[in-house]
Amino acid sequence: MVKALEFYGCLLMLTWVASSVSQRTDPLLPLAPEYAHSIRLDGDIILGGLFPVHARGERGAPCGELKKEKGINRLEAMLFAIDLINKDPDLLPNVTLGARILDTCSRDTYALEQSLTFVQALIERDSTDVRCPSGEQPIFAKPDKIVGVIGAAASSVSIMVANILRLFKIPQISYASTAPELSDNTRYDFFSRVVPPDSYQAQAMLDIVTAMGWNYVSTLASEGNYGESGVEAFVQISRETSGVCIAQSLKIPREPRPGEFDKIILRLLETPNARAIVMFANEDDIRRVLHAAKRNNQTGHFLWVGSDSWGSKISPVVQQESVAEGAITILPKRASIEAFDRYFKSRSLSNNRRNVWFAEFWEENFGCKLGMHGKRPGSPKKCTGLEKVGRDSIYEQEGKVQFVMDAVYAMAHALHRMHRDLCYGYLGLCPRMSNIDGKELLGYIRNVSFNGSAKTPVVFNENGDAPGRYDIYQYQISNRSAEYRIIGHWTDQLHLNIDVMQWASGDSSLPPSVCSLPCQTGERKKVVKGVPCCWHCERCEGYHYQASEFTCQLCPYEQSPDQNRSGCQPIPIIKLEWHSPWAVVPVFIAILGIFATTFVVATFVRYNDTPIVRASGREMSYVLLTGIFLCYVITFPMIAAPGVIVCSFRRIFLGLGMCFSYAALLTKTNRIHRIFEQGKCSVAAPRFISPASQLVITFSLISVQLMGVFVWFVADPPHTIVDYGEQRTQHPENARGVLKCDISDLSLICSLGYSILLMVTCTVYAIKTRGVPETFNEAKPIGFTMYTTCIIWLAFIPIFFGTAQSAERMYIQTATLTVSLSLSASVSLGMLYMPKVYIIILHPEQNVPKRKRSFKAIVTAATVTNKLSHLASERPNGEVKTELCESVDNCTPSTKTTYVSYTNHAI
Repeated sequence: MVKALEFYGCLLMLTWVASSVSQRTDPLLPLAPEYAHSIRLDGDIILGGLFPVHARGERGAPCGELKKEKGINRLEAMLFAIDLINKDPDLLPNVTLGARILDTCSRDTYALEQSLTFVQALIERDSTDVRCPSGEQPIFAKPDKIVGVIGAAASSVSIMVANILRLFKIPQISYASTAPELSDNTRYDFFSRVVPPDSYQAQAMLDIVTAMGWNYVSTLASEGNYGESGVEAFVQISRETSGVCIAQSLKIPREPRPGEFDKIILRLLETPNARAIVMFANEDDIRRVLHAAKRNNQTGHFLWVGSDSWGSKISPVVQQESVAEGAITILPKRASIEAFDRYFKSRSLSNNRRNVWFAEFWEENFGCKLGMHGKRPGSPKKCTGLEKVGRDSIYEQEGKVQFVMDAVYAMAHALHRMHRDLCYGYLGLCPRMSNIDGKELLGYIRNVSFNGSAKTPVVFNENGDAPGRYDIYQYQISNRSAEYRIIGHWTDQLHLNIDVMQWASGDSSLPPSVCSLPCQTGERKKVVKGVPCCWHCERCEGYHYQASEFTCQLCPYEQSPDQNRSGCQPIPIIKLEWHSPWAVVPVFIAILGIFATTFVVATFVRYNDTPIVRASGREMSYVLLTGIFLCYVITFPMIAAPGVIVCSFRRIFLGLGMCFSYAALLTKTNRIHRIFEQGKCSVAAPRFISPASQLVITFSLISVQLMGVFVWFVADPPHTIVDYGEQRTQHPENARGVLKCDISDLSLICSLGYSILLMVTCTVYAIKTRGVPETFNEAKPIGFTMYTTCIIWLAFIPIFFGTAQSAERMYIQTATLTVSLSLSASVSLGMLYMPKVYIIILHPEQNVPKRKRSFKAIVTAATVTNKLSHLASERPNGEVKTELCESVDNCTPSTKTTYVSYTNHAI
C-alpha cells in the first residue's frame, strides 16, 4: 500500500510539475490554463466527472473526434443535475456542489493519467527540489479535493480508474459501466453504478434468444472488459441452462487492421446456421461490423442481438439501415428527461462558457467554423453564434442522460444524509465534514433510496449494483422510415411481444438460428459430441417409441407404437371369424358331414332290424357314427370365439370324436383278427366277441381319453390367452394379438396322440385281416379307411407344424386341423356306411338274410382263399390246387367237429 502511494505520488508530481512549467511561462498569466482540458466548477464539495468527450485517437494520438451524444450530452447532464441540486432547498441546503470534469478520450490508459488529478489533494508534495527562475520558493495552487467521482462510461476505463480511487478511498458511481467484473466487492469495493451489470443484461439477452427459438448463436465482443465480460457472462449462463450453444466467439481487436471486419464477417459465415449474433461491442465497432456485412452482401442474413452499447442509438445504423433491420437491442429502462431537453436546447456559446468543449461541439453540431482557431479548418461555413440546438440541427436525448443525473443525485443524497447525521442543525459544512471520509461516504451511498429522474427507484445492493430493468427494442423499417420500437421489457423475467416484430424478409414468422432442425415426432436426437444443440435425427424403429427427446424405448409386449411413435397403444386382438375363408370351407365341410351322418344314423335307426344293419354290428356302428358326428361337430368350437366354455369344449371333443371312431374300429378289427386267427386251429369261438363285450372294450378305450382330459382339466383349468408373438411382424402396424385357448402344441399332441395311437393300431389289424373275404366281413373297407386316414394325417403333420412361424398360423392350423378331422370322418362314413345305405335305400332286394353258415365253414373258406391268393403268386397253376387241398386236410382236427351258427356272430 505504501509503495503504491509512493508510485502514484511520484507520477502525479512529475505530471503536475511539467504542466505547471509549460503553462506558466508568462508570470502574468493566471492559473486558469491548468484547467484548459477540464471543466471546473467551484463549490463546497467537489465531485469528479469522467466522460468520453472524444473518441479514441488513431496513429498514436490520445484523442480523436468529438462524441456529441455520449460525450457532450452526458457531460451537460451532470452539469444540469448539479445546477438542480444547488437550487434545491431540500437537498444539501446551504451546501454548494462543485465539479471537476475530465475527458477520458475513450481510452483506459489516458483516463488513468487524467484521473490522477482527482487524488492530487491527497498527496503531499515535496517542493525542496523545485525552484523558480528567480530562485524563490514556488507557490503551488491548492488542488481541489474530490470526495466522489461520477463515471466512467466504458467498463475498461472504470476498472482502471477504480483501482486508483480505491487506494485513496474515493467512492465512484458509474452511469454506464456494466461489466460483471465490477460486481466483485473485494476488488472494487468503492465502485457503485446506477445501471445494472451485464450479468443481468446477459440473462435478459439469453432469455430473448431462447424466446425466439434460437439455440445456435455466435458472439462478437469488443476487446476490453465490457465486451469480453459481457460475452463471458452470456456464455456462462447459456452453459448453465444448456439451452443455447455458441457456434463461434469472436473478438474485435482494440486496434483493428484494415480488412479486419471483413474477416470477421467471413468467419461468421463459416457457421451459416448460426444467424443470430450476440454483440457486446462499442458503438464504433458496431457501426463497422454492420458496414462490413453490407459490403459483403449479407443484408438480411444476420440476426443482430445488441447489448446496451447499441441500445437505441442512431449513429451505428446511419446509412446502413437495411443491414441493421430486425436487430434486437437492449437498454436499461429509462425515460426522456424533458427538463434536460429544455436546458440543452437553451445552451449557446454565450451562456455555456463553463463547458470548455462546447465550442468544438458547436462546430461539429452545426457544421460550421468558429474564427481562425476553429476545429474545422476545412469548413466553408462560419458560425454566427445564433444557431440553436434542435432548430438548426437534429437533436435527440442520449440514452444515458437519465443515469448520469441519477448518479449525481445518488451522490448528493448520500452527502445530504451524511450532513444530516454529522452536521445536524448546522448551516453549511460543519468541521466534521471538512475532510470527508470516503469509506463513511460509501456506506451512505450504498444505503440511498430515492426516485430518480425517470421516477424509477434508485437503490444499490451489497455489491453496489443497481437492479436489472431493461427495455427491449427492435430496429424496424416501415414506410421508408426507420425507428427503434419497444417490443418488450425485462425485469427478472422476459416480457416480449413477438406479434409486433418485423423482419427484413417481410415474413411474420420467426427466422431460424438453429444448428439442426427439430426432429419429427417419433424421432430421437443423436447429439453431436461437444455440441448439444446439434444433432442427427434417428427414427425409432421396430416396436420402439419416442420416450423422450433423446431416447427410444421398447413398448410393452402387448403394445405397439402408435402412428407417430410418440407413445404405445394396445395391439389389436383378433380371432378367427365365421366369415373368414379359413372358416367358411371347414364349416361347409362339417355341415355336409353332419347332414350325411345324421342321414346315415336315421337310415340305420329306420332299418335297424334289417340284415345289413344287423350284419354291420348295430351297437358298434352307432358308436362309430357318434365319433364321426363328433369329428364334424368339433369344427364349430374350434372356430367359435375363445372363452372358458368354448375352450372346455375344445379340450373335451378335440380328441374324443377320433377316439370314439378309432376305438370302435380297433375293436372291430381286433375281433375279426381274433376270430380268424382262432379259427385256423380251433373251431371254438374266441372270447369277448359278443356285442356287449365289444361295447365294454370300446368304452374302456374311450375312458382312457376321458381320463386324460379330466387330468388336464385339473392340472390346468381351461382359459383364454392373447398370443402377441404369433403375428408379431416386423412392421408394428401389422401386429395383431391372437385370442386363443390356452392349448399348446404339446397339449394338442397329447390330446390327439392317443387317438392317433388307436388309429395306427387299427391300421395294423386292418393289414392283418386284409385276406378275409369281403363277402363275410368289413375288414377290407376298414383297411382302406385306415390307409386313407393315415395318409390324411401324415399330410396334416407337416402342414400343421410347418406353419408355426407363419403370420397366418392361427388360420392355417385351425383350418388344417378341422378339415383333417372332417376328412377322416368323411372317409370312415363314405367307405363303411355309404355302400350299406346305398343298398338299403336303392337296392332293398339285396337286404335279405343269407344262408346260415357254420363258423367252421367261414373259417375254412377264409383260409382257402388266403392260401390260394398266396400260392397263386409263387407257384404254377397246376400245383396250386393240390397244395391247397393238402393244407386244408392237415389243418382239420380229426378228433372233434363243432359248428357254430354265424347268425349270432356277424362279422
